[in-house]
Amino acid sequence: MLNTKKFKMAFKRYSKNFNDGIILEHVEKEYEENKSEIINIFELNDIQKDHILLIDLSTISSYYLSKWKNDVLINGGNRMKQLKKVQMVVFYQCMVQDVYKTRYPNMMPEYTFREVITALIHFTLFGWEKEEAILFDFIVDRIDENKIDANDWNKHIWFLLELYLQYRNKTIAGTNQKLHLAVKEKFQKLGLQCDLIPEELDNYREVLERWSTCNVEELRDLINKMSLFHSILASEIGQSIEFGDFKYAFYPFEILFLIHVRNKLGLSVPKQFDDLLMNTPEAKMVIGDPEIYSDWDPLLHLIDIFYRKNYPGYIPNKHGELFK
Repeated sequence: MLNTKKFKMAFKRYSKNFNDGIILEHVEKEYEENKSEIINIFELNDIQKDHILLIDLSTISSYYLSKWKNDVLINGGNRMKQLKKVQMVVFYQCMVQDVYKTRYPNMMPEYTFREVITALIHFTLFGWEKEEAILFDFIVDRIDENKIDANDWNKHIWFLLELYLQYRNKTIAGTNQKLHLAVKEKFQKLGLQCDLIPEELDNYREVLERWSTCNVEELRDLINKMSLFHSILASEIGQSIEFGDFKYAFYPFEILFLIHVRNKLGLSVPKQFDDLLMNTPEAKMVIGDPEIYSDWDPLLHLIDIFYRKNYPGYIPNKHGELFK
């Protein structure tokens, strides 16, 4: 059972974190400090130091994450503008990291498996099919490499990836059923770490078995179970593993994606929700169908130009202009 008071207090902490904790002005200052470093590497075409550009992408992501939180949580906005840029940065972290697979084969990724799957799901939500396809291929080709650490405990992420595969009629490790177990088995055979991959997905397994139901009340029951699971863990913000972070704790994009998939397939969805989680500011954001591409961050654009120029094998070079 959800403790409503605890949920509301946790949400207050979540919002307060971006009001007087991670203050936008401070993040902007760090962004501006990195600006000269990025421009300098770009203008000197300094290939010996270009790995710094990969590191600096995290600062760009943090900047737009803070702007998103400021827009939605603090100023009451309902648009995806800044969140779109966060997902764009994750995409380019993957593309740039791939460049260093020879020079720095043991380099730890600047992103997590959770962040990559989150970007894939958002590209699908946004209707950005070209970028979605490129990122999906990246995931498939590197899921058993150190470029993607899929030894991940987040059950909602495995749920999202499996639902995505079923929706798009695609597979990973030869399947789109009980994906987490298939990947775990594959990793065991390859001698890769897989101890964190869950054995069970709990309520998410029931949803994956029944998500295409024609009974809208049955779907509502499934969504309520997902929302309760998410809400209880988000109430433990700062402590729980699954939804305890300050980035997406109260943003139920796993439920929004399920609704999106059903809408795309012409299946009925509930018109409104009465629970607290589905009425948080981030849950109520307006998502266009499709979303227009975000305008480019100027520093991200310089980084993309730099790698296109200096590395013929840089994945975006194979696909022409992106995010336009």
